[in-house]
Order: sequence, then C-alpha cells, then structure tokens
Amino acid sequence: MSKLLNNKFIAFLKLIRIENLIMIALTQYLIRYCVMQKILAANGIALGLNSSFFNILVLSTVLIAAAGYIINDYFDVKTDMINHPDTVVIDKAIKRRWAIILHITFTIVGVLLGVLCALKAGYLRLAIFHFAAATLLWFYSTNFKKQLLIGNIVVSLLSASVTFIPFVYEIGLLQRGNPNFALQHTVAVLSCFKVVFIFSLFAFITSMAREIIKDMEDFKGDKATGGLTMPIYWGIPASKLTSFFLLVITQILLLFVIYNSFKFSRIIFSIQSIYILVALVLPLMILLILLLKAQQPRRFKIASQLLKFIMLLGLGFSMIFYYN
Repeated sequence: MSKLLNNKFIAFLKLIRIENLIMIALTQYLIRYCVMQKILAANGIALGLNSSFFNILVLSTVLIAAAGYIINDYFDVKTDMINHPDTVVIDKAIKRRWAIILHITFTIVGVLLGVLCALKAGYLRLAIFHFAAATLLWFYSTNFKKQLLIGNIVVSLLSASVTFIPFVYEIGLLQRGNPNFALQHTVAVLSCFKVVFIFSLFAFITSMAREIIKDMEDFKGDKATGGLTMPIYWGIPASKLTSFFLLVITQILLLFVIYNSFKFSRIIFSIQSIYILVALVLPLMILLILLLKAQQPRRFKIASQLLKFIMLLGLGFSMIFYYN
C-alpha cells in the first residue's frame, strides 16, 4: 500500500477517502430514486427536484465530506504515524500546504453549491445543513475527535444526515410548489419520513458502533497524542461492551422491521425479510463474535471493515424496497 501511495493521484484518492465518497453519493441517489420515488409515485406524486439540481446537491455533500477527510488527516498526522504509518499521505505524497488548499477549496465550493441548492429550493435556511456540516467537520478534526463520545456522536449524526438531505429538499420543494402539499398528502409524506428515518437510524447506530471500534483500533496512537476517546477513558472492555450493545440494538430494530413487514404483507418469508436476515442480521452476529474475540488492532480493523460492508448492505436494502 505504501508503494502505491507514492503515486500522487492514488494518494489524493486515499486522502479524500474515495470509497466513502462513492458510498455517500450512492446513499443519496438510492434514497431518492429507490425509496422516495417509489413512495411518492404510489401516491400519484412526481419528484419535485430535476436531475441536474439533485446532482448539484449530491456534489455539495461529497465535496464537504472530502474536505472533512482532508482536514482530519491534516491534524491527525502524528497519531496516524503511530497507528497506520504505511498509509499516511500528508507530508509524504502530499504537502501540508496543498492539503489545506484542497480543504479550503472543497469546503468553499461545497458550501456555495449548498447555498445554490437552498436558493433553488426556495428555502435559503436549508443552507444551514451545509454550513453546519462543514463547521462540525472542522471542529471534529481540531477538537471533538479526541474527546469522550463527542466526536463519535458528531460523525454518527453527519452520517445520518446524509440520508435525510434528499428527503428534506424533495419535500421542501414540493411544499414550495403547493403550500398545502403536506396537508393534502400526509400519508405520502409520513411514509417517506418513516422509511428514510429507518435508514438514518441504521446509519447513526452503525456509525456510532464503528467509530468506537476504530477508536479501539487506534488506541495506541490516540493515547500517545493526548486523546481522550472511550477506550482510553473507560477502557477496551467497556468500549467493546458499548459497541456490542449498539450492534444488538441494530439487530433488534432490523427484526422489528421484519415484524412490521409481516404485519403488512402477511408473508413470513418475503424477499425483504430474507434479505434483512441473510445480508444484515447474520453478518451482524458474525461481527459480534469477532468483536468479542478481538484484542489486537488488526482484529479491530477487520471488525471495522466488516461493519462498513454491513452498512453498504444496509443501503442495498433500498433496492430490495424498490423492486419488491
């Protein structure tokens, strides 16, 4: 990996976490086209945002997220040199000055595109989402990340907000076109909210669990650089227990979704139920076993990567929802 990072382009992709950015964009497209479009169409309502408008909205989200990853690495060089010396990009393949320039550029363009989207939607106050995200990512990197729970909660909230942004803009624009839209289409709006909220809740809880697992993985470097993360403050066993219960809660919520699906369709083994059991509940059970046995950073890294894959599978449920 370290040899690949000698290539500046590959180093840049590593710096902005290209795989995470793709997942962010994919999340917003799937929520809009697989979840909201299906629910609205079932109620005789067309999507309010045109494709170009939505593409700009997604680009704004991705650029702000990329800026956050860059500034996080910028302030975390010393810690990363202890935890992941072979994958450090800043000061090796990319100079610190260029990292700051990229961060500022991406932040400004991302926020300005967010303001443009808010103006187009007719609700300038929606721009606060973009300003707040950029601000929180800065303070996360400079302060929150090494504090007990605060950094974990900030990242988890931002992960959940990625899912909610398409809903907020879509309903906002439809409401602007028809001031009585929410009253006339209460069932459709509530249905959209309910399903999007389930995805957001899944994103929040799994992100919280993954952040704690990553903190256990990075215990050595965080402690050496003055961090006060959960594993440092409460210890590894308590952190394991916390992430364990978060994942158990996730499984309970997934089983509740299966139960609701059964109540609605009266089909025990529906495609949705089978997908949740096989692609989400079963891997989560495997993850729980891995987590309990993990002692070394490498084991925590495997657990973190598995959880990231499970989060991707959770997003994939949107396609099952659309086609079922």
